[in-house]
Amino acid sequence: MGRFRRRMYEEYAHEFSTDENYNNAYRKVKRLKGFYSHLRVYIIVNVIIIIANLNRDIFSENIHESGLMDWQTYSTAFFWGIGLLAHAMSVFGRDLFFSDDWEQKKIQKYMEKEAANTNKWE
Repeated sequence: MGRFRRRMYEEYAHEFSTDENYNNAYRKVKRLKGFYSHLRVYIIVNVIIIIANLNRDIFSENIHESGLMDWQTYSTAFFWGIGLLAHAMSVFGRDLFFSDDWEQKKIQKYMEKEAANTNKWE
């Protein structure tokens, strides 16, 4: 945390320190911001690595010699991607794709769709 943000947080912490909802929301936002920063660095660094590997032998005659098909060109992105996925799971939790009430929402949606189709022919 930077000096300015730390000072601002310390000055106003007494106002919000008793509000548990604020503290939970603040922690979630910080974790989400950390994930997006991680994603941004992942994209920038891996684009640079891939472009550097592809331009290594720019005057080669064969595409296999230019680095496009080399494992080392994409290995950093692959293994770092696994770490990024783990970070995403820690931030978004197991409900990344299916929330707690996902099934109920889907059932309701299909029931409404079925009701709309039934009323269509009446």
